[in-house]
Amino acid sequence: MRILSTATAVPAFRLDRDLCRRYVEQVFAGSPARLRAARAILDRGRIEARHLAAPPEELLKPRSLTEKSAQYRRTSLALCEEVTRRALDRAHLRPEDVDQLVTTSCTGVMIPSVDAYLVERLGMRRDVERLPITELGCAGGAAALRQARTHQLAFPDHVSVVVACELPSLTINGAPGSMTELVAALLFGDGAAAVALGRHAHRPSPALLDARTHLLPESQGLMGFDLEDGGLRLILDRSIPTRIKGEVRPLVDALLASHRLTLADIRFCAIHPGGRRILDDLDADLGLAGFTEPSWEVLRQYGNLSSATVLFVLEELALRPPPPAGAFGLLAAFGPGFSCELGLLRFDDDAAALS
Repeated sequence: MRILSTATAVPAFRLDRDLCRRYVEQVFAGSPARLRAARAILDRGRIEARHLAAPPEELLKPRSLTEKSAQYRRTSLALCEEVTRRALDRAHLRPEDVDQLVTTSCTGVMIPSVDAYLVERLGMRRDVERLPITELGCAGGAAALRQARTHQLAFPDHVSVVVACELPSLTINGAPGSMTELVAALLFGDGAAAVALGRHAHRPSPALLDARTHLLPESQGLMGFDLEDGGLRLILDRSIPTRIKGEVRPLVDALLASHRLTLADIRFCAIHPGGRRILDDLDADLGLAGFTEPSWEVLRQYGNLSSATVLFVLEELALRPPPPAGAFGLLAAFGPGFSCELGLLRFDDDAAALS
C-alpha cells in the first residue's frame, strides 16, 4: 500500500509565540503563579505558532456545549472538504475512485459523521465504505492508516482516503483554571489532514509495509476527555513521558525484527510530536535524532494537532528531499488507552511500483 498523496489545512487565525505571550500576560495579570507557569511552558515548549478556529478572546469566553458543537461542525466540514479535495487532486484521483473513506476526530461529535457529508459534497460513490474513528485521540491518525492498510490487504486494487480533523481549541472553556488546562491551551493547535492510499503511485512515496497497535497495561487514566456540562474536559497526566519511557523501544524492536531489520536500518521517521519531552525521550531511546526533524518542524509550526499531527508529519516529509530508494522508515503515534500505534514504511521511487 503506497501513500499516493497528502494534504493539510489549518484555520485562518494564527497564534505565534509573541502574540500568545501577550494574551498570557493579559489573562494571568492578576495571578503571578499562573503567569510564571505559562511563561515557563511557552519558553520550554519549542512551539512557535499554532492555528485556532477562533481568536483567543472568543475562545476564552465561557460557551455552551451547543455553541461549541455548532462551531466544530462548521469548521471541521470546511477543513475536511478542503484537504480531501486537495489530496485527491494531488493523487490524480476523482472522488468516485475512492473505495474506502476513514475519518478520525476526538475533539467534537457529529452524527452523521463527517464522512457522510464528504460523500455528498464531493460526489463520491454511494457504496464507498465509511469508517469514522472517534475515540482514539492523538493515536487516531496512525490507527486510521492501519485500518486502511487492513482494507487494502483484502482489496489490493482499492483506493482509501484517511481524513483527520481536530479542533482542540474548541474544548477550552474560559481562562485555564488547572495546570492541565493551561498546558492544553499552550500546546494544542487546530487543523485537518488527508492521505490518499492505494496501489499505483504517480510520484515517489512511502509504502506502509506493516502496522501494529499496543495497549499499555493499567494506563487508562493517563489521557482522555471527560464530557461535562460545559463540554469536553481534557485529562492529561503529567507522568505520561515517564510512564511511556522505555516502553516504546521493545515494541519498535519487535516490529523491525519481524522484518529482519533493526533501528540501524531506519532512515526516516513520521512520529507524532506529542510534546517536547516525549520527542526528546524518543530521540534518546530510539537513537533517531536527526530523523525526527520533520516531527520537530510540525510541532514548531502547528503545535500538537492530536490525531492529525502524524499526517502533518507525512506531509512535511513529502516536502523534503526524499530518502534513498528502498530506505525504511518508522511511523509512530500515541494516544488515550494508553496506546501506541506503530508502522513500518519503505520509500519507493518507482512511480509504477506496486506496494
